[in-house]
Amino acid sequence: MGRGKFRIYLGAAPGVGKTYAMLSEAHRRVERGTDCVVAFLEHHNRPRTEVMLHGLERVPRKELEYRGSVFSEMDVDAVLARRPQVALVDELAHTNIPGSRNAKRWQDVEELLAAGIDVISTVNIQHLESLGDTVESITGVRQQETVPDEVVRRAEQIELVDMSPQALRRRMAHGNIYKADKVDAALSNYFRPGNLTALRELALLWVADRVDAYLTEYRSEHRVSKIWGSRERIVVGLTGGPEGRTLIRRAARLAEKGAGGEVLCVYIARSDGLTNASPKELAVQRTLVEDLGGTFHHVIGDDVSSALLDFARGVNATQIVLGVSRRRGWQYVFGPGVGATVARESGPDLDVHLITHDEAGKGRGLPVARGARLGRARIIWGWLAGVVGPTLLTLLLTNVDAELGLANDMLLFLTLTVAAALLGGLLPALASAAFGSLLLNYYFTPPLHRLTIADPKNIVALVVFFAVAVSVASVVDLAARRTHQAARLRAESEILSFLAGSVLRGETSLEALLERMRETFGMESVALLERESDVAPWTCAGSVGPQPCQYPEDADVDMPVGDHMALALSGRVLPASDRRILAAFAAQAAVVLDRQRLQSEADQAKELAEGNRIRTALLAAVSHDLRTPLAGIKAAVSSLRSDDVAWSEEDQAELLEAIEEGADRLDHLVGNLLDMSRLQTGTVAPLIREIDVDEVVPMALGGVPQDSVELDIPETLPMVAVDPGLLERSVANLVENAVKYSPAGERVLVAASAMADRVEVRVVDRGPGVPDEAKDRIFEPFQRYGDAPRGAGVGLGLAVARGFAEAMGGTLNAEDTPGGGLTMVLTVPAASDRRPLPSGLPATATS
Repeated sequence: MGRGKFRIYLGAAPGVGKTYAMLSEAHRRVERGTDCVVAFLEHHNRPRTEVMLHGLERVPRKELEYRGSVFSEMDVDAVLARRPQVALVDELAHTNIPGSRNAKRWQDVEELLAAGIDVISTVNIQHLESLGDTVESITGVRQQETVPDEVVRRAEQIELVDMSPQALRRRMAHGNIYKADKVDAALSNYFRPGNLTALRELALLWVADRVDAYLTEYRSEHRVSKIWGSRERIVVGLTGGPEGRTLIRRAARLAEKGAGGEVLCVYIARSDGLTNASPKELAVQRTLVEDLGGTFHHVIGDDVSSALLDFARGVNATQIVLGVSRRRGWQYVFGPGVGATVARESGPDLDVHLITHDEAGKGRGLPVARGARLGRARIIWGWLAGVVGPTLLTLLLTNVDAELGLANDMLLFLTLTVAAALLGGLLPALASAAFGSLLLNYYFTPPLHRLTIADPKNIVALVVFFAVAVSVASVVDLAARRTHQAARLRAESEILSFLAGSVLRGETSLEALLERMRETFGMESVALLERESDVAPWTCAGSVGPQPCQYPEDADVDMPVGDHMALALSGRVLPASDRRILAAFAAQAAVVLDRQRLQSEADQAKELAEGNRIRTALLAAVSHDLRTPLAGIKAAVSSLRSDDVAWSEEDQAELLEAIEEGADRLDHLVGNLLDMSRLQTGTVAPLIREIDVDEVVPMALGGVPQDSVELDIPETLPMVAVDPGLLERSVANLVENAVKYSPAGERVLVAASAMADRVEVRVVDRGPGVPDEAKDRIFEPFQRYGDAPRGAGVGLGLAVARGFAEAMGGTLNAEDTPGGGLTMVLTVPAASDRRPLPSGLPATATS
């Protein structure tokens, strides 16, 4: 008995139609004669989905009792006993009720597959375990029900069910997903356009990665080495020169012409020291690549052409973009160049574009980071010119009937010696001088074919030839090395200039500087270590790369920075010539670390300045807003105590009422001021305990008129872990603010709902609302939006409410009310031991 096949409908968001698509597939299979049953399906009272169940056999569910309530789950035993060909199992990430056969529904599905039953299931992108943190950062909702990615990846077929955010919100507004009383909350919370767009992008990227994995696996199994142009992947070869920006923009335009085009820019650095490009120019090009949606890669390799082709084939690229060589015409005698080599060896499945630019043919100038060492290829060419060259010249001169004379023969051999010095340095040139002297003596100095010399003048000529050859070789080699040393100094000065400028401008963080150091020297990891004293343990102030060193003695290269700081690099041992630049990097790293710490101290000073501003505003509030109710109270008391006027009972009652109102206003203002003072000084210590929301919210309505607030708080909400007093004060301030700005006759709605591991209390008014740019500003202390009159408060109510919410581990945000107005969303954590929710809108949004 073989394993059943697994098919998954992956939804970009709740409500896109996964279940509907699964049922449609089931009807198609039934029409073809396939034995198909519904093992478990949740239609959430959606009429169109419910209609699709007609004509399909349903396996009865298994009922379980949990904490006094009865729940229904999939009956795995009944499905196994029925043994259909295909079983439909909805909501793969669902957590089963305690007491079920398995803890998770995907484990039930594994049993069905192991029994040889094909399974069709559904899951939303937000329920994939690897995306939990990403989804929470986007939607603010932590998904409690997840399914391991590997379970979904093992499916033979994964079909994406997608829908535009606008269309999904229209479905929601028409009541096709949730009931009418849940629509406003859903549209303004989880189903925001930004949330839906981000979830849609996550789904598309996840499926695209899965398609790439399928393709890579297939190519590996079938040993396909040929590049398949399934989508355009364009590799841009960068040299670090100014033409790189032109190449990047041209590649981006090429990628835009095809669907799903991707741009990968690669810079190939040699492995023998510093990179041969300007770090500043590379940083600019890296930023440009990322701005255009591409990726930047740094590869180490001595043979640029081979490394570039290996990289392109490794990423299954379809095109390579290179710039026309900057070399001058005469420089092509040393080889065809990278562009011509890559084009020749790319093969028929990899297109190569050579892009013209303003720097073409202007020359490369001095190499900026090659050092005084000559490359292996140049040394080989030097020995060939110094040893093979004289041999070929001897064969040519001895087989051609031309009497050039000994002087001209010596000049020809001297030319080869100079060429050997230019290419390979001093040693090939010395070998060429010695070997050339022997050949001149044996073949061109009488007596011929003997190592003796008959004429003393020829002895002098050969000695002079050897001396001149050695002298010229020494001078040429010295000049070549001085040129390379000058180029190295130029590279070092560019790096130092860039480091100093970037640090002074504050553009480089410590991690970015360490990453540049790692790329510059081709290291695996770099760490900046520090300690307080000579006997204190080392601590890591910053690091990049895998497995950074924890102690300087464990590093391949360590560079002390002062008495109690060191730079530790691992990957390879650097030559002594590179340590000068490394010391500059280390010094700059220390400067960056000091600057970051100074910035932290400046931020603390800014907080102190903000406290001084608040105290100044407090004095202004005391001077006006607090004196206003006091003035009213004093005037009323003075009137009552006056003997000149005989007040009636109605007048006395009115004056007493004015005194009471003034005292209440004064008490409210002083309470807010004290609360704000506690928040500013950090002395708010919430006493967290578990309590029901419906026990706290009604107590917060004592300061507003009756019939001005409508409550919608289900009794089945989970308990919340809060400080009841702080929660009551927060809700009271929100309700008072909403009533103040609500039109006459419009009641404020206070509603609560559960969302994953949190509970939301929404205070909804139909007032004038607040524009988006002012939504955060209204929570600042002593801020009153718009033309609120003096005496309407000191602008602390919302600031205190947010402060108390954050002290309890919650949040407070402002949103637009659908149809006009402002909605305050107070989110607090639910208690760990939550009561189960009834059917309806679940704690986590599902389809």
